[in-house]
Amino acid sequence: MKRMFSRRRTAASIVLFGFAVAVIVFAADQASKLWILHGLDLDARAPGDSIVIIDPVFKLTMVWNRGVSFGLFPADSWWQRGLLIAVSLIISGLLSVWMFSATRRLQALAFGLIIGGALGNVLDRFFYGAVADFLDFSGMYFPWVFNVADAGISVGVGVMILDLVLNGDKGS
Repeated sequence: MKRMFSRRRTAASIVLFGFAVAVIVFAADQASKLWILHGLDLDARAPGDSIVIIDPVFKLTMVWNRGVSFGLFPADSWWQRGLLIAVSLIISGLLSVWMFSATRRLQALAFGLIIGGALGNVLDRFFYGAVADFLDFSGMYFPWVFNVADAGISVGVGVMILDLVLNGDKGS
């Protein structure tokens, strides 16, 4: 009787869920960047100029991030950008392989968030030579400007840690 309301998830449905999350994060990231760069034309504004959304908490501020997270390790040359792209693609590839062995939706969610975010930033590096960051919550004492892809990666890592804490080694 207990099984009546429990829902069994097949391995294929978990994998499909994870890749659907990756596609959604990637699409949301790219759509937001198109809107920022071509709709609002935020890139054409003076450096440091912002569009206030919720004063003083949230504004849109255009920043081109040539480095890794939070602008660490700037990659100004073509080979450095290529290296960052390669590392991101390798990580995305490894997570994609692991997705096929995921046994829990939480794992697939984490992998999908990270894959979608990483690929969104790869596309920026490939076409622009840098990552377009624009979400600015400095009014909340968060000093970094970021984008939807960065949020996907950060939340994905948090979900991965949560899954490890909640489930440990159960069904790797």
